[in-house]
Amino acid sequence: MSDASALTKQEDDAPDVGELTPPDRTLMGPGPSDVHPRVLKGMSTPLVGHLDPSFVEIMDEVQELLRYTFRTDNQWTIPVSGTGSASMEAAIGNLVEPGDTMLVPTNGYFGGRMKSMAERAGGEVVEVSAPWGEPLDPVDVERAFDEHQPDVFGFVHAETSTGVLQPNVPELTDIAHDHDALVIADSVTSLGGVELRVDEWDIDVAYSGPQKCLSCPPGASPLTLNDRAMDKVLGREERPRSWYLDLSLLEGYWGDDRSYHHTAPISNVYALREALRLVAEEGIEARWARHRAVAGDLKAGLQDLGLEMNAPDEYWLPSLNAVRVPDGIDDGAVIDHLLEEYDLEIASGLGDLEGDIWRIGCMGYSARPKNVEYVLAALEDALGQQGF
Repeated sequence: MSDASALTKQEDDAPDVGELTPPDRTLMGPGPSDVHPRVLKGMSTPLVGHLDPSFVEIMDEVQELLRYTFRTDNQWTIPVSGTGSASMEAAIGNLVEPGDTMLVPTNGYFGGRMKSMAERAGGEVVEVSAPWGEPLDPVDVERAFDEHQPDVFGFVHAETSTGVLQPNVPELTDIAHDHDALVIADSVTSLGGVELRVDEWDIDVAYSGPQKCLSCPPGASPLTLNDRAMDKVLGREERPRSWYLDLSLLEGYWGDDRSYHHTAPISNVYALREALRLVAEEGIEARWARHRAVAGDLKAGLQDLGLEMNAPDEYWLPSLNAVRVPDGIDDGAVIDHLLEEYDLEIASGLGDLEGDIWRIGCMGYSARPKNVEYVLAALEDALGQQGF
């Protein structure tokens, strides 16, 4: 075959892909949430180099805004290049060394993910048990510490799979520190949406994702570590198993030196900066109050429809409302109906609660009264289609 014929064949084989036209959904599931127009605009601004002086200034601003949102003065507060699972793995994979013991919860899907990551890091995992849909009991946590003497304790502040908010966080951190253990908090569904005070509650490490209460596209995920945790990271006997997420190497990029480690997701950092600016403009405590008020209206409306919340009132998570599927109702058919007829996204349950609950987010830019009215009207229609 001649060169000209080969070229013609290649051109004929080119995929015929049209213009990008995703549907315009209202996102009321467990994440991502609707993105604020200002964040989308920020993401579309021109790129600069990841070591450009202007980008270094932006990095400083993002770190300061993250400290405000986490309620911390931790110097080591960064966005990890990746989704929330990357910041989760950075936290666990750097703090857990081979031979360490990590205590993890059993009361939701993401405690199971903590377990998997700790095991992959070479740690031994022990568990503190609680049923799905209930928080950890400090008495059980103390008993687990007395029995196993773990080096690291992980808990999920806002369990996305069950709609449960963990209360008594300072009590849990006190128990851990009395046993010389480090504390890792999963704040993926709480940061920027419900009260979280990293310094006041004495949390050593907290990680999150940008696509939930911060209403930012995934790709640059918040992480904060205090000096105690960073001393453990920098004093490891073995290097972490991940080069990319090795915080001792990332310190060179996000610390004072700003030396090359990897090419940061520049547009995602732009987006996160704008999302965090919105947090600061609203005020973090006002933002917590807004989420609680708007989600409270959602909760009341769901109960008016005859639906039951999965979590008791004292453990209710405003940013993620887990709703029991009534007997005789096909949960998947309701989800499909909302998507097809209303361009509205909610989600089914995960793990032990698959098929038993719907998960309805009320996060960030999605936590608006008009969205609550929309989801309630659409749910009423979808349930009516099945005779509820």
